[in-house]
Amino acid sequence: MDSIMIDPNNITLPNETDANKAEIVLEPISAMDIVETSKPRFKPIDPKLLNGGKEQFRRVRIPPNRLSPLKQNWLKIYTPIVEQLKLQIRMNLKSKMVEIRTCNETQDSAAVQKAADFVRAFSLGFSVEDASALLRVEELYLESFEIKDVKSLQGDHLARAIGRIAGKDGKTKFVIENTSKTRIVLADTKIHILGSFNNIKIARDAISNLILGSPPGKVYANLRTIASRLKERF
Repeated sequence: MDSIMIDPNNITLPNETDANKAEIVLEPISAMDIVETSKPRFKPIDPKLLNGGKEQFRRVRIPPNRLSPLKQNWLKIYTPIVEQLKLQIRMNLKSKMVEIRTCNETQDSAAVQKAADFVRAFSLGFSVEDASALLRVEELYLESFEIKDVKSLQGDHLARAIGRIAGKDGKTKFVIENTSKTRIVLADTKIHILGSFNNIKIARDAISNLILGSPPGKVYANLRTIASRLKERF
């Protein structure tokens, strides 16, 4: 075969302009360029399919001492549960219970539990205005405990512990409520606290110290320290 000689000096390279013409410029795609129609669209959940399509039902027992206040404030309790939460409610006088259930118009699966907590808070002694906060605010809870859970007291010792918690004309209880931003109900030896998780802890610690025998002045000082810290956060 005949050999072919190639002179490297005679090889011509393409001009830079030609190379630039051959380049393909890729521009970044912004989020605005994405077509909205490409996103998946889901239909709203049918209220009838909530909880597997089953009807939810709650019963709240009303103590005898709260039956009269319940009858007096029934309209204030009935209105938000029916109009806002779209639930059905009735008062069963034979069993002394308030019965709540969902219906076809109910849109929130957690509405029945909110309504039950609202009625339970009222049955424990809270006012309608304070208990209704459970319907508006998500991060509110209700905690109950007894004095014997903190310390076993009997007779005069138990009565003095209750007196230390309440204070003269309810002063100590009001101070704890205002500092911790909670609501407190003293029902004999039982204590009920309504508020957020952190605020309930502040009120519970103050009440526990009073039960254990701490003088109110020391508890006030601790509450003032806590109040100043809370102000610094905000």
